[in-house]
Amino acid sequence: MDMSPKEYQNYVKQKAEKSPLFKDLVLAFVIGGLICVLGQALQTGWGAAGLNKEEAGTASSCTLVFLSALLTGLNLYNKIARFGGAGTLVPITGFANAVVSPAIDFKSEGFVTGMAAKMFTVAGPVIVFGTLASVLYGIVLQLFQLA
Repeated sequence: MDMSPKEYQNYVKQKAEKSPLFKDLVLAFVIGGLICVLGQALQTGWGAAGLNKEEAGTASSCTLVFLSALLTGLNLYNKIARFGGAGTLVPITGFANAVVSPAIDFKSEGFVTGMAAKMFTVAGPVIVFGTLASVLYGIVLQLFQLA
C-alpha cells in the first residue's frame, strides 16, 4: 500500500477512537485532586506529629515522592495514570514517576549505563526548562523592582 503522508493522516483520523474529553477532564480533576488531598492530609499528620509548617511541608513532599516511587515500582502508578490521566502527571508524584519509570525500564542495561544514565530522560528537560524559567522570572522580577 503506497500512501502519501497526507493520505496516511486522513486514514489515521478515520481509524482513531474519539477521546471522551469531558470524562477525561473530570477524571484528571478528581485523581489530581485526590493526590492533593492526600498531600494535605500528610502535611496535617506531620504537623500533628510535632513538625512545624515548613518541616511538615517538606516531609509530606518526601512522603508523596516515596509513595509514587513505590507505586511505580509495584506497577500500580501506571494503572492509576491510565484511569486518572493528566491528573497523575501534574503533582509532585508525576515527577517522581517520570524519574523512576525509565530507571526501572533500563535496569537490565546495568547500573551506570542503564539506570543512572536513563533515569532523567523524561524528567531532565523538565528540570532544565523549569530552572531556566525560574531564572528568567527572577530577572524580570528584579528589573521591575528596580524601576
